[in-house]
Amino acid sequence: MKQLIIIFAFLFFPNYYLFGQKFVLKNEKIIYSFQTNNGKVMTLCSDKTGKYIVYRFGTKNNIELEYPNTKDKSSWNKFEYSYWLRGGGIENEGIDLNYVAFTIEKTKYVIYDTYFANGEKYEVGIRVIDLSNNKTLKIIGKGKTQKGTLVDFRFDKSIKEGEELYD
Repeated sequence: MKQLIIIFAFLFFPNYYLFGQKFVLKNEKIIYSFQTNNGKVMTLCSDKTGKYIVYRFGTKNNIELEYPNTKDKSSWNKFEYSYWLRGGGIENEGIDLNYVAFTIEKTKYVIYDTYFANGEKYEVGIRVIDLSNNKTLKIIGKGKTQKGTLVDFRFDKSIKEGEELYD
C-alpha cells in the first residue's frame, strides 16, 4: 500500500516540487531538466506565459544557483542557444549538438545535450567555464532523467542564437 501511495504521488503531485525544493514554480513550465551523476538537479524553466526564463541548479534541499535574479522579459536576452546538426547516421558521422549558455561575471555556464552517431554517444550536462583561465568543470547529467528539449530554441528564437560550439 505504501508503494502505491508513493507511485500515486509521483504521478499526480505537481512538478514544482522536484526533490523537495521548488525547482519549478506553479506558474512555470520545464523547458529542460535532468539530474546529475552527483545527485543534483538542473532545471531551465519559463513562465507559462513567456514572461521570463530561469536556470536553477542544486541539491534536493538547496538551490545553489538561480539565474537571473530578476524574472522579467529581459531574462530572455541573458541566454544564448547554439547548435549544429549533421544527419546521415554513422556513415556520415552524424551529430546533433545543442547548447544553452549564459555568463555570470567571469564564469560561463553551458547546458549541453549532444549526440554523436559514431559510437552512439549521448550526453547531457553542464560545463562551467572559468573565463579568466579557460578551465572547464564538466558536470555530467543522467540522460535517462532528462525532461524537455533544447531543440525547440532552433525554431522559436526566444533566446539569442549563438555560434559557439563547445565540443
